[in-house]
Amino acid sequence: MLLDDYRREAEEFVSALDRDYYLQGSGQKEDLDVEDIYERHAGLFTHEAVEELRAEGRHELALFAAQGLVGRETRTEQAELARLEATLEVEGMPFRQAAVAQANEPDPARRSELEAARLATTARELDPLLVTMLERSHAVAEELGFESLRELVEELGRVDLGRLHQQTEQFLAATDPRDAAPRLEAELGIAWGDARRSDLPAFFRAPSLDDLFPADRLLDAYEETRAALGLSAPGVRLDAVPRPTKSPRAFCAPVHVPDEVYLVIPRLGGREDYEALMHEAGHAEHFAHADRELPFEHRYLGDNSVTEGYAFLLQHLVRDAGWLHARLGVEDAGEVEAHARAERILFLRRYCAKLGYELELHGPAPDLAAMPALYSERLSAASGLPWPEGSWIADVDAFFYAARYLRAWALEELLRTELVRRFGAEWWNEPEAGALLSELWREGQRRDADELLTGLTGAELDFSKLVSA
Repeated sequence: MLLDDYRREAEEFVSALDRDYYLQGSGQKEDLDVEDIYERHAGLFTHEAVEELRAEGRHELALFAAQGLVGRETRTEQAELARLEATLEVEGMPFRQAAVAQANEPDPARRSELEAARLATTARELDPLLVTMLERSHAVAEELGFESLRELVEELGRVDLGRLHQQTEQFLAATDPRDAAPRLEAELGIAWGDARRSDLPAFFRAPSLDDLFPADRLLDAYEETRAALGLSAPGVRLDAVPRPTKSPRAFCAPVHVPDEVYLVIPRLGGREDYEALMHEAGHAEHFAHADRELPFEHRYLGDNSVTEGYAFLLQHLVRDAGWLHARLGVEDAGEVEAHARAERILFLRRYCAKLGYELELHGPAPDLAAMPALYSERLSAASGLPWPEGSWIADVDAFFYAARYLRAWALEELLRTELVRRFGAEWWNEPEAGALLSELWREGQRRDADELLTGLTGAELDFSKLVSA
């Protein structure tokens, strides 16, 4: 294998796939061309390619090849999944819009009905495809000589999932989901004991805070923050256009790094629009500042805890009292900060539970029939709310991406602390802070989160330390 040729074709593949996902996810096309794209680049994703790259110690490319091998063998299911998500209906509305309707629904009973209908549709139409994809990913891991998908991700993804699990279990033992109860009760007008998982989207939506987050300031707040930090990467392309079949989940599509990076957000309204925009802006700025001379794997691959850490860093501004005052004229951010603390504990505990569950799901010879009940048990305990079994597989991100989020939260906390130490509480208003971020972003993902943090601060990445944050 010629390494330069492999890198060149790999970049062509990723660019084509990300453009396709961008167009379909943003609601501009109904179907994905996944099957054709994989077929054109089938030579990238073979058992031999994985084994050769693994033997050469090129772990980023070996993981890419392994993930692509799974993707190639499940390309038909991926295309059908995307088509169904764009065309299915739930109670007369597009499937993707059902989640938006649930978040905006003021009646708890109706929220429960919408979630039940969406989960029923998911179980009937999507779960069979998701199970096939899951089983194929496990089979590929074994064909490549790994005991399980977990072992594959730990070796090729260079992440110690066992150590991270210990840290997340410490966090779960030291925190209590009921800390979120006062804010949830105030926001939704229901007692904590009566709340259900179906109420959480409305809680996170936080309509009581809408007046503090005017829609007409959304994009200006982002552009003003860019300007204050001295950021001017031309590759960022914002897509905030509402479309009926647009994904309800904001995303960033790095089609050509660093020159063509799409930042896509839906319009749910209020605070969530701001958080979604700033989170995805963190990704977009990171990719759009990457040095174009970096090899493919350092611009597109690597430890995604890094890009997620930058995303959380900018997202955190939406709960920063100083930023809220400067950008939105908010005089008293107390309610925003209280909501952010409540949301944070629920999110962190949920992802801690997801990691523990996914270690079972992706371990050696998992009993899939037992997984829905295990999922419900773990998530109910973590959230303090009854958690339905119905999303046991739809709530799973591929290749332990939950671990990247968990590491990213730990990275963001220490990055932000370092920025405050160097540039003050209003670091987001300092061009020197922007210069430091730009310098870090130029590296793409050459270093993993551990190396980045140690090099910048000397600190060790440890999720359990978020207990006292």
